[in-house]
Amino acid sequence: MIYQKGVRRRCGGLLVLSAPGTPGPPQVGFVAGKALGNAVRRNRAKRRLRAALEQVAVAPGTAHVVIAGAGVLSAEFDRLVEWLEMTMTGSEPRSVEVET
Repeated sequence: MIYQKGVRRRCGGLLVLSAPGTPGPPQVGFVAGKALGNAVRRNRAKRRLRAALEQVAVAPGTAHVVIAGAGVLSAEFDRLVEWLEMTMTGSEPRSVEVET
């Protein structure tokens, strides 16, 4: 259902599909394909995403599928949180860093 009717948002090394879900807490699933590497690298990517998700306020009653790209393994943790925040809430990050 999410793949057909969901809204797709991409930011950095993430692709997030979002759709209305069942009433209650948000539902989130993580996908890390073989393109990321062996099982150790795929599991590391999913662990990093789960930890970053704890810092993002996700609306109840929504369903999300988070697809990890190669950038998830090399990005700094704060950047990963920003990517999740932008893709899951559809908003701008809390703080914007200017690179010089």
